[in-house]
Amino acid sequence: MADDCRRQAFELERRIFELDNKCASLRTEKQDDDYLQNASLILDKLKSFYRQGGESNSLPKLLQDYTQVILDITFYEENKLVDQEFPEDCSPFKIQQLLQDLTEPEVLAGRLVPAQEVQSVLGLEVLECLYWRRGALLYMYCHTLHQRKQWIKKNKATFLKCLQEGVRYLMRMLQVRNSVKLNDGVVFHDSATANFLAEGIFSDTHLLTMMYIGEMCFWAVKYEDCSVDSTERKEDRLHFRDIGTQILHKYVLVCDGPLQGQGWNTENAKEILSILQ
Repeated sequence: MADDCRRQAFELERRIFELDNKCASLRTEKQDDDYLQNASLILDKLKSFYRQGGESNSLPKLLQDYTQVILDITFYEENKLVDQEFPEDCSPFKIQQLLQDLTEPEVLAGRLVPAQEVQSVLGLEVLECLYWRRGALLYMYCHTLHQRKQWIKKNKATFLKCLQEGVRYLMRMLQVRNSVKLNDGVVFHDSATANFLAEGIFSDTHLLTMMYIGEMCFWAVKYEDCSVDSTERKEDRLHFRDIGTQILHKYVLVCDGPLQGQGWNTENAKEILSILQ
């Protein structure tokens, strides 16, 4: 068991020094990028910790700092893909690499601190961010692909798979924090706040997530047919029409209700709802 822990701790140390090399390489492209600068500062602190022979009981803090490095570096890489409008030749490989990078902190937390829940090790906000970033990346990719009609005709199954994966990540993001139950003895100063929390809406990002899910479900319903990979069990597929309808209905109720006049537009959501229903 002790050998196992040492081996896994060494794995984290190795990855930190690998990321340091990667960050240094990326900074040659854009030295003044804020995210890469922040990642570099954290990496210097992590390298110093290992050089000074830090104790393994600091693993949760190490993993949190490591995760922030991952978030910063991948954000820079994602922005490059978006600016380049997701080149067809390299985007599939690059996106899978980014998804793998954004999954790694959760995997490492489960391996290195098995006695604690992953969300306790990384923190609720960080875990939400990891799911959000994966789902939002696939949303942006699918948004670009959706405008390439000829590509979709030839790669419909790939498009639908990206949509399904993206919706799953975004749904997981919405489920990280359990919705607050109004009978839990929690006192709220206004009913609007109570309703938001009861519906699992904790921030603007949660609302944007709902809109992303609705749009992705709409695209899936539009293109889904019997050509989907038959090796996938039917019961494993998402019910895009039901999910999109439920999520967008909640989105419209909140934005046209308590958040009316706060800049949230529901026209697109209502148009999609009219088609899904």
